[in-house]
Amino acid sequence: MPQQRYLVGIDIGTSGTKTILIDEVGNVLARAVQEYALYTPQPQWSEQDPDDWWSASAATVKEVIEKSAVDPRHIAGVGLSGQMHGSVFLDSAGKPIRRALLWNDQRTSAQCAWITQTVGAQRVMELISNPVLTGFTAGKIIWLRDNEPQAYARVAKVLLPKDYVRYCLTGEYATEVSDASGTALFDVRNRRWSAEMLQSIAIPEAWMPTCYESQEISGHITEHAASLTGLLPGTPVVGGGGDQAAGAVGNGIVTAGVVSNTIGTSGVVFAFSAHPVVDPQMRVHTFCHAVPGAWHLMGVMLSAGGSLQWYRDTFCQNEKAIAPFLHRDPYDLICAEAANAPVGCEGTILLPYLTGERTPYPDPDARGVLFGITRRTDRTHAARAVLEGVAYGLRDSFEIFKEIGVPVGQVRASGGGARSKIWRQILSDVVGTNHCVINVDEGPALGVALLAGVGAGIYSSVEEACTQTIRVVEETETCAVNHAAYSRYYEVYRSLYQHLKSDFATVAQLSSGRA
Repeated sequence: MPQQRYLVGIDIGTSGTKTILIDEVGNVLARAVQEYALYTPQPQWSEQDPDDWWSASAATVKEVIEKSAVDPRHIAGVGLSGQMHGSVFLDSAGKPIRRALLWNDQRTSAQCAWITQTVGAQRVMELISNPVLTGFTAGKIIWLRDNEPQAYARVAKVLLPKDYVRYCLTGEYATEVSDASGTALFDVRNRRWSAEMLQSIAIPEAWMPTCYESQEISGHITEHAASLTGLLPGTPVVGGGGDQAAGAVGNGIVTAGVVSNTIGTSGVVFAFSAHPVVDPQMRVHTFCHAVPGAWHLMGVMLSAGGSLQWYRDTFCQNEKAIAPFLHRDPYDLICAEAANAPVGCEGTILLPYLTGERTPYPDPDARGVLFGITRRTDRTHAARAVLEGVAYGLRDSFEIFKEIGVPVGQVRASGGGARSKIWRQILSDVVGTNHCVINVDEGPALGVALLAGVGAGIYSSVEEACTQTIRVVEETETCAVNHAAYSRYYEVYRSLYQHLKSDFATVAQLSSGRA
């Protein structure tokens, strides 16, 4: 009888690193999470220490091996996922020069405008299939050049968050196509670095890591990494994926018509595509998928679960205090309270632009707004307005998909927000499409563990890996009456940004001292 083989998936998120260990049929034998700090030295800035990611990754890998009691000799491969777009600047010795600038950092507006003007907006679209947005990596590199020239002079490599952990595990400077797609330096159509884009803005191509397909082996565990993680030296590490592409694999979004609606810190609507379809207005992203030879379209809102986290931390100290005694999560208590408010919250509407926005408005100056408050508005209305506001923001992406002809058949809800039945119902009712839940809620960590299985030869393809491990277990049906009501409120939601856009810009100038 052949020896059972096991796989490890590591997801380097914004709030913490999550690691799982699975068997060949997708059973999760152990999981571990370790959180770390997020730094906001100025409004709309967002940074983390790359070595915090590495410490958390090493500790959680060691923990899942110990919890599972699996012999490391039988671990066939490791996959890496992580928050996209972040910039890790390394010197010639491979050491971080400064804290990494993250995906939701909005400081690079001027640099993104300069890149677009220098290359030309139309040429940018031809070269990278996407606009140059403040969250993306390219603007961060130019920001470092403009604002911290001494640090810039020391740069030898630029890595994405998960790829710094890869470097610590394997000693290899490497990435893969799905994460590289979000740098604004990558030729998405041809799945390689864009030499013209790099040359046009004077970024040395030598700074870019070697790029692999997501299931390809990119390196092997070093002796030093083995001593810290408990993995066997020589264990293969595959390319893995940016968190959204990896999460899509973990949700089985590997065929046309199956779409994921994910609420993590950010919110993402993700659709598979066999071809590189590009939105002419560039409101949604076109990136390489973690499936070889495939692409995906992705709409992103920056503060989805992040909006509820802000609400919890700002207004729900009682829930946070009581929850441990009830053996419940504070979010469960908040969502239960939200269920007591009526559909539409009597006109109380949240614009969830707490860290700017990306889809459909690439606006770093956008701010959160709680609109429509009256004397009748209470905590139930406010809590539900957060859930509904996020759902409206996600509907924006579904409307764009409909407009450009992307098929939406089955929608699979995932991320922390999908665990809430009331939030799933609101999503189904706002979007107007039933939302399904699958048997495993491990998202990106599961996706990259499956990719590691493909690289190790356990599965013949990414599609086979998903077929063997993933199935739908529950479906939340849309209420037609609620959908009709939400559609009327959604039109108000959409109009609010247009009315407030210039005010957002003014407030951003005033608060930064630029006025």
